[in-house]
Amino acid sequence: METIFTNARLVLPDSVIHGGILVRDGLIAGISTGGTGNIPGAIDCEGDWLIPGLVELHTDHLESHYTPRPKVRWNPAAAVQAHDAQIAASGITTVFDALRVGMDEDARISAADMRLLADAINAGQNGGRLRAEHFIHLRCEVSCADVVEGVHLFEGDPRVRLASLMDHTPGQRQFVSLDAYKVYYQGKTGMSDAEFDAFTARRQAQAGKFSNANRAALASFCQDRDIVLASHDDATLDHVGEAQEQGILVAEFPTTLEAAKASHAAGMKVLMGAPNVVRGGSHSGNIAARDLAEHGVLDILSSDYVPFSLLHGAFLLAEAVEGISVSTAINMVTKAPAEAVGLTDRGTLETGKRADLVRLRIETDVPVVRSVWREGQRVS
Repeated sequence: METIFTNARLVLPDSVIHGGILVRDGLIAGISTGGTGNIPGAIDCEGDWLIPGLVELHTDHLESHYTPRPKVRWNPAAAVQAHDAQIAASGITTVFDALRVGMDEDARISAADMRLLADAINAGQNGGRLRAEHFIHLRCEVSCADVVEGVHLFEGDPRVRLASLMDHTPGQRQFVSLDAYKVYYQGKTGMSDAEFDAFTARRQAQAGKFSNANRAALASFCQDRDIVLASHDDATLDHVGEAQEQGILVAEFPTTLEAAKASHAAGMKVLMGAPNVVRGGSHSGNIAARDLAEHGVLDILSSDYVPFSLLHGAFLLAEAVEGISVSTAINMVTKAPAEAVGLTDRGTLETGKRADLVRLRIETDVPVVRSVWREGQRVS
C-alpha cells in the first residue's frame, strides 16, 4: 500500500519546498526535496500545491442539508452524506460537525433532531460511507432552559470531542449593540418594533434566569468527560476571566480585540471565521479576523457556514497580512486546530503523520482543489 507523489509544492509546518512524498499504509513514510525524476506509478503533481488535509472545528453547515426549507426534514443519512461530500471537496479531511443543543422559541430544529444527525454520522462513519472523518461539536446555548437536558442526549457518544458555551442574548457578546441586533433580527424575521422589544425582553429575562447556572453545569459535565471546551463570542475581559475559570481551551469568534488579546495571553487558541477573512470583515460589525492576524493573536480559522472558505481564507490571509506566510496560514487550518483538540496524528506534512493530503492549484485568486486523500486513500 504505497503511493508516491512527485513534483509538488509541499507546505511544511515552517517552509514551502519543491519535492515529493512517499505514503505507506496510510502514513507519510518519507519526504524528499529537489528533482522529481521519472518514477513509474508515481502521481506527478505538476507543480501543484500539496498541503495537509484541513481540520474543521466548527461548522453548522450540516443543518442546511437536514432542513433545506422551513418545515422540511431531509433523510438524516442523505443529509450527512451530502454535507460530507461538500466537506471533502473543500479539502477538509477532519470535521467537527457543530450540532446545536439548547433551543429558543424560533428554532426550526430540536435536540432530538440533533441526536438523529449524530446517529447518522456514526452509522455513516462506521459503515465506511463518509469521505472525511467526522467528530461532533456540541453548540450549547446556555441561556435556554433545555440545554443541559439536550447535552445529556449525547452521553457516552465517543464522537463528541468539543463543546462550545454560547449565549446569543441581545445586548451582549456577538450583538453588544442593540441597534445592530435590531437591524439584523428585524431584517431576518420581519418583526415590528413592538414585537422586537417584547422578544428582546423575553430573551434577556431568560438569560438572567438560566445562563450562569447552565454555563457552570456544562463546563463541569465536559471536564468530567475530557470534552474540550470552547467559549463563544467573548467581548470583555470579564468574559475571558470566566472562560479561564471554566477551563476553556479555545476562544471562538471573540468580538473585540481586547478579548482576543486576553484570550491569547491566557493560552487559549483564538478561532475566527474564514468567511470573515474572505468577506473582509464580520457580518455582525465586530472585529475583523485580519485585524487579529495583524496583531498576532489569531491561531485557528473555521469555515463556519461556508466549507470552502477554510481553504480560500487561508490563502487570502497569507496574501493580505504582512508576516503571515503560506505555511503559517495553512497551519491555522491544519496543525493548530488538530492540536487544540488533541489530534496529534494529523495536521502536518511530517514523517509518521497521517497521509491526509490535498492537492490544489491557484487560478485567479481562488484555490482549485484537484484531489483529496484521507489516510492515503483518495476521497475526492
